[in-house]
Amino acid sequence: MEANCYILYNPDKREGLIIDPGAEGACLIKFIKEEKISINYIINTHGHPDHIGANRKVKEYTNAPILIHQYDAPMLGKREGVLTLIKDGDLIECAGMKLKVLHTPGHTPGGISLLTDDSIFTGDTLFSGSIGRSDLPGGSQGVLLNSIEKILSLDENLTIYPGHGPPTTVGQELRSNPFIT
Repeated sequence: MEANCYILYNPDKREGLIIDPGAEGACLIKFIKEEKISINYIINTHGHPDHIGANRKVKEYTNAPILIHQYDAPMLGKREGVLTLIKDGDLIECAGMKLKVLHTPGHTPGGISLLTDDSIFTGDTLFSGSIGRSDLPGGSQGVLLNSIEKILSLDENLTIYPGHGPPTTVGQELRSNPFIT
């Protein structure tokens, strides 16, 4: 499904986190081993299978907790074990990095984006030149558009790292995304 997975880590401390492990668990574990990274968190921007498929495998290898918004936690079921629930405004700190949780529902009820000083990881809320689907169970176009407005109200220079496709910026999406009115 060509979902994007992000590994953020401090190269000096060799610690980091994974955002949306997708379905390539073996590749992720290989990279973690090669780079000698200690993974402190596995964060799911939402609970769809193309973003959570490697949760269990990566958790078994790293022993890192899985973080997800409470509204999407039921999508994971019991297969991932105990989950850590996160909400709007929470701050995730890891190896000198800080990520602020923004609840950005609409694609799913518990969709989140993760804001840093210079970037935002939007999951399936906002893409380069497009927006997330709202026609799947739990989706809502009106709610999704409100979440997109929240993201687009941020600094125009923020780099957007979406759940699918290439990175973009808030400014680029404001100027050229055909789904933004």
